[in-house]
Amino acid sequence: MNQILSVQNNNNKKKSKNSWGGSQVDINKVVKFLAITMIIFGTFIIGSASYSMYKQSQQEYAQAKPTIHVEEPSEELVIIKVEHTKDLSKLTYYWNNEEPIEVQCQGKTFEQNIEVPTGVNTLNVCATDVTGQETRYQKTYTLEGDISIDFTVEGNDIKVTVEGKNELTYLTYRWDEEEEIRVDINDMSIDQTIEIPRGLHKLTVIAVDINNTTETKSQEINGVTKPKVEVTTDGSDNFIIHATDEQGLKKIEFVINEDEKYLLNIEDNRKELEYAYPLHEGENRLEIRVYNINDVIEVTKVLVNK
Repeated sequence: MNQILSVQNNNNKKKSKNSWGGSQVDINKVVKFLAITMIIFGTFIIGSASYSMYKQSQQEYAQAKPTIHVEEPSEELVIIKVEHTKDLSKLTYYWNNEEPIEVQCQGKTFEQNIEVPTGVNTLNVCATDVTGQETRYQKTYTLEGDISIDFTVEGNDIKVTVEGKNELTYLTYRWDEEEEIRVDINDMSIDQTIEIPRGLHKLTVIAVDINNTTETKSQEINGVTKPKVEVTTDGSDNFIIHATDEQGLKKIEFVINEDEKYLLNIEDNRKELEYAYPLHEGENRLEIRVYNINDVIEVTKVLVNK
């Protein structure tokens, strides 16, 4: 009897089920399936995140620009130091509007010493890497020397101002590679007016003092023509302003007898304008200022009697 009961109990164990009706083997299969699914999903998420980080890193690397550090160990010297995560290609620098100086670079760092000229001058620097990314630097430096040379554009002329700590003996100037023109000074300073030729040209001025100290300054200057203006009368009661300019007219100002002031704004860059205005009885002292689109001015003064 005991043996029969034992067999029945074993059969009951084999047929036992869990509380929700599945066998233990079925539960293990579900658990394994869920685990594998989670592993695959997790691997996909990690892979996607890693790829996104990689793409972002590559984009940041491609857009990275050189870094420029500037040291000034003395008033006469500037040291340009360039660093980058990529190889550098070239360094370009120039003072004011002078012709740029280009220096080829290799590697991820580069250093260039630049001497500061006397006077007030602006240094322009551009560092470029092998992919074309650029970083620019600009700063104005003032250095007092034995001789200072300054340029000031005045209409169709340029005024060259030279001052020295010692007596100046002479200066020379030339446009581009033309022959030099010498001007004797024998004074502590000089203002020399030079007519600007039309178009883009390079002016070079050299000044020398009694100690044979020499200072040179060069600058590219874009010369433009002045407007032309003519004032006539029409034989009746009007004076007529006739203005022309090759580049285009901007405005005309005219004054009658120093107290009546008038302004004509000109649109569409017109190259020619004729304008009539009534004369007063007696004397008419006229001052006419014609401006072109480059703000170059031509001034004419006339006296008209009625």
